[in-house]
Amino acid sequence: MIRVMLADDEAMVRAGVRAILGTDDEIEVVAEAADGIEAVEAVRRHRPDVAVLDIRMPRMDGLAAGAEIRRTVPETAVVILTTFSEDAYIARALGDGASGFLLKSGDPRELISGLKAVAEGAAYLSPKVAQRVIAELSAGAGGGAMARAAAAKEQVAVLTPRELEVLGLVGAGLSNAEIAGRLYLVEGTVKAYVSAVLLRLGVKNRVQAAIVAYEAGLVTG
Repeated sequence: MIRVMLADDEAMVRAGVRAILGTDDEIEVVAEAADGIEAVEAVRRHRPDVAVLDIRMPRMDGLAAGAEIRRTVPETAVVILTTFSEDAYIARALGDGASGFLLKSGDPRELISGLKAVAEGAAYLSPKVAQRVIAELSAGAGGGAMARAAAAKEQVAVLTPRELEVLGLVGAGLSNAEIAGRLYLVEGTVKAYVSAVLLRLGVKNRVQAAIVAYEAGLVTG
């Protein structure tokens, strides 16, 4: 059972997300919070597998709450629930250890699969969110998007063809199990590939690896 803490200042949004998660027998919402401070306290009290955080909340926003959760309860993974109007904030969460970025307007199945992937230790970026993150990072970088793309292509040049395949699927938000099914490999082999890719790219986590994959043009669709 995947235990989830859900934080959003809008009760109707929390109810909707809870209803979606309630359709899956493997997910249980164990706590809710209406602001960031409540979210941190709820995580400390209930120790859920995943904390789902809205960005804009009173008293403490979701980004600050996520950073505090990762610092004090590192076994709880953090997923940011976002809208396109909040793109500028998403990049900040990357360095704070968030494992997932999901859209409130996205497919309910994406929410469920994303939480399952994160609970398994993977990362999950809604493809649309990842594309917007790349655009935001590129806009703020010296040299612009073309320079970032060139740097990313040089960065991934050290990877083998199979590692490039794996990186592209990580960038598309697939879990290890899904990558294994796509490439006809056992899951343990995929985990080894992912670990090798992170090491060779010099990135901290799958989220950062996914960004490199997008910038290098390895993710299609």
